Amino acid sequence: MRKIVFLDAATLAEGIVPPAPDFPHEWISYPATRPDEVVARAAEAEIVITNKVPVSASDIAALPKLRLIAVAATGYDQVDLGAARAAGIAVTNVVGYSTESVPEHAFALILALRRQILPYVMDVRAGVWQASGQFSFHTHPISDLRGKRLGLFGSGALGQEVARIAAAFGLETVFAGRKGEKARAGAVDFEEVLATADILSLHCPLNAETQNLLGWPEFSRMRRKPLLINTARGGIVDEEALERALDAGLVSGAGIDVTRPEPPPADSAIMRLARRPDVLVTPHIGWAGRETQQKMLHLLGQVLTAFARGERMNRVD
Repeated sequence: MRKIVFLDAATLAEGIVPPAPDFPHEWISYPATRPDEVVARAAEAEIVITNKVPVSASDIAALPKLRLIAVAATGYDQVDLGAARAAGIAVTNVVGYSTESVPEHAFALILALRRQILPYVMDVRAGVWQASGQFSFHTHPISDLRGKRLGLFGSGALGQEVARIAAAFGLETVFAGRKGEKARAGAVDFEEVLATADILSLHCPLNAETQNLLGWPEFSRMRRKPLLINTARGGIVDEEALERALDAGLVSGAGIDVTRPEPPPADSAIMRLARRPDVLVTPHIGWAGRETQQKMLHLLGQVLTAFARGERMNRVD
């Protein structure tokens, strides 16, 4: 019987049903696990599931029974892949489960910022409507979406779904090429997207190439005061540079669902940004539709069953 340990099950909403892998197993879930608790909790496990708990090289070295690290998410930067590979431990992720949820959240942020939803709601609650004496009042400038240019960084399933939604709003969508390279066919040079987009939305993984993809040099090239939307990964945007760009008027607003680390420190740049009227910060909930969470666990169950059968499903190592 295989022992399965889920290190951070509380990253899922209450009531989400765990998977039932098609092999004899013992399933143990912990709501949360500190890095210094990983070895003790996974000591007898053949399979460890983690959403965001890091699994380090030292953890892997101390877990001789471990055969699979299953990431209950798409991003797997919390796992030391080199150490896992050297120890003969498989690493898997789950893909394709948030194709609807994350793009919906990206557009929720775009619409809320462009339509100034939160500032107007706060004004209504404060009595500004009555004080205005008019049927409508205009304390916050609103900008329509139709005809604007949306620049997407990342052309995978999430980026493609955002582009599909954007078409319904009449946006012109372009995909940015790689930074420092001539864009491939069907994409637009990275620098041109920075200079010409009215909205920028990130849908790329965090890796060595995308770390601080948008920093002060990139913000300084933005000519149309775009909105910036990040539902991808914290670390892709230099948050202190974003704060500086907002202060300088180079960016008109930002919608941020991801930071690094998560949760961010109380005195961090992202928390200063969260208090600004031109920024919306949400706590990494773009993927968190209940249907999406349940779909992710269903797919995770398939990954675990495939591993038990000796199949290479969703291997990232």
